[in-house]
Amino acid sequence: MTTSTTQSRRERLNRLLNPKTVVVVGSKKADEYNWLKNMSTFTGNLYSVQVDPNEIPGIEELGFKNFTSMKDIPEPIDFILCAVPRNVAPRIVKDAIDVNAAGIILYTSGFAETGSEDGVRLQDTIVAMAKEADLMLVGPNCMGLFNSKLGVRFGQEQVAGQNGHVTFLSQSGSQGSGFSAEANAQGVEINKVLSFGNGVVLDSPDYLEYFADDPDTRVIALYLEGTRDGQRLFKSLRAAARRKPIIVWKGGRTPDSARATRSHTASLAVPAAMWETLVKQTGVISTQGIEETVDMCKALLHTKPFTGTRLGLIATAGGHSVEIADAFSSEGLNVPALTEASYERLATFFNDIGGSFRNPLEGGGNLASEEKVSDILGILEEDANIDAIVVEMGAFGRRDPGILERRIQTLKTFKETTKKPLWACWGGLFRIDPDVQKDTTTKLQEAGVPIFGSIYRAAKTMGRLHSYSVWQQEQNK
Repeated sequence: MTTSTTQSRRERLNRLLNPKTVVVVGSKKADEYNWLKNMSTFTGNLYSVQVDPNEIPGIEELGFKNFTSMKDIPEPIDFILCAVPRNVAPRIVKDAIDVNAAGIILYTSGFAETGSEDGVRLQDTIVAMAKEADLMLVGPNCMGLFNSKLGVRFGQEQVAGQNGHVTFLSQSGSQGSGFSAEANAQGVEINKVLSFGNGVVLDSPDYLEYFADDPDTRVIALYLEGTRDGQRLFKSLRAAARRKPIIVWKGGRTPDSARATRSHTASLAVPAAMWETLVKQTGVISTQGIEETVDMCKALLHTKPFTGTRLGLIATAGGHSVEIADAFSSEGLNVPALTEASYERLATFFNDIGGSFRNPLEGGGNLASEEKVSDILGILEEDANIDAIVVEMGAFGRRDPGILERRIQTLKTFKETTKKPLWACWGGLFRIDPDVQKDTTTKLQEAGVPIFGSIYRAAKTMGRLHSYSVWQQEQNK
């Protein structure tokens, strides 16, 4: 492929991913004009193409301009969202080529993933057409694009208008939707989510190469079931991981799930042993599940890489001090004794009944005083045996929201001067109202303090971040 061809493809892909004009083909009353409603937050020009006279009045009543031919649309088309039966899809692809659209997203399913002769034949047909015309084709069998900044959505629950720095690439539409929801709940703002389904023209390596160059993307996360070209995927992951963090949630790791992968996106599962080797050689961060993936994004956004393993832990109660030490130690991190100088300073005030100033430091009335908490944090900051600090939030705010607000302010103030990573996590003693959790998450993470849903989620994430930081340091030698 020549340099000019590569540049042309990138320009067309850029138009598709950052469109000024979107066309929805096939929106209908049976699905409550779902695709047009999804796109109602789009900041550019949105058009409908529908030839059925019974559907057009409903489209126009919603305020959308409908055409019966793509050729009548009065401006260049950046991407087409195609939601038509599979037998009609080749005709829509041809129309997209005829109007020189930059790209098309095929929501339509029923192709090679079915294993049927007709499905394979139709997929081969659209692939040949798109490749010959250099049409950027996403899918088929996918949900397509969520560009938060521009309001391009594939679900009405997705939050438009964010200027986030995480891009999520997913072979599964439902996992893409789930990631959007969990990221929003955890205060992680999204740049883009792209569901690419069967990936017959544009596959994961194409998107990795694009987003490795994207200045708005600081972290790339993937849900990956399989690949059509293992060698190219390996090279793309390795190259991208040397430029920015790459998180991969790998589906299809067992024989049972590998069979599901084949019928879901018609892709070839990567054997578990081979995948583990690929992870080690490329430097990608391996996760399992949406929560782990979002947690890792959060850590990377709010914490600079660090290679120290020695933690200063603050727990809310005696049992929790044991639990939090177990959790972090199990992830290869250490909970050392503090220096004698720190113990001498702590002994001057850390003397309430029920408290302990070993490490982890725990509870009693000491943690009810923000002045004392500030002093404890300051001692951990100066302690030469401590590389990072984790504070359990426990049940603060369960009865008195003012306590939680004061703790948030204490951590924000300390974050402004500390040189050590500072994390927070919720303990398991009492459940906190979800709205309170989200408000706390937003306030802390705006100050650069990531907060995690449990002690164990924080520990697992920090273990992964430490391993990644060590890998990064080795690459820079």
